[in-house]
Amino acid sequence: MTVPSIGRRLPPGHHAFDDVVPGDQIETGETEISAAMVDAFATLTGDQFSIHMSETAARDYGFHGRVAHGLLVLSVVDGLKNQADAQFDAVASLGWDWSFRRPVLAGDRVRAMITVLDKRQTRAAGRGILRLGVTVTNQTNEVVQEGTNLLMVRRLSGPGWPENR
Repeated sequence: MTVPSIGRRLPPGHHAFDDVVPGDQIETGETEISAAMVDAFATLTGDQFSIHMSETAARDYGFHGRVAHGLLVLSVVDGLKNQADAQFDAVASLGWDWSFRRPVLAGDRVRAMITVLDKRQTRAAGRGILRLGVTVTNQTNEVVQEGTNLLMVRRLSGPGWPENR
C-alpha cells in the first residue's frame, strides 16, 4: 500500500469529500479485544475453530494465547473508525482489501490510523469515493492488520447537505 506524504490530522467533526486531501489522517481510539468478544463472535458466525476457543489448542498451534478472529478485529476497527472524534461523512463502504499480519490475542488492545490515499468523484454530484489506507496496531505498536477501504462519502454540494449530516 503506497501512502501519500502525511497530511494533517483531521480535526473533530464530520468531513465530506471536499474537506479532505490525500495524506489526511484520522486516528481512532483504542479498545480491548476481550475473550468475551471472541466467544460472542464465534457464536454469532459459527466459526469455532479451536485456536479461537481454547487457550490450550492455541498454544498447541504455537500461539501465545487464544487468537481473535481476523474478521472480528476488522469489524471492531470499522466501529472504532465510526466512533472517532474525526469522521468521514460516509454514505456506504464499498469494499475492503485486507491482510492479517500478526495474530491478535484475546486481551490485546487495538487502534487504527486511517490515511486518505486518493479520492475520485462519482457521476452522482453529491458523492465521492475515498480510498483509505488503514493500519491497525496493538498495544506494543506492532502492525497486526492493514489494508484499504473504499468509502463513499458526501460532497459539500450534494443533496441533503447539510441537513442530513
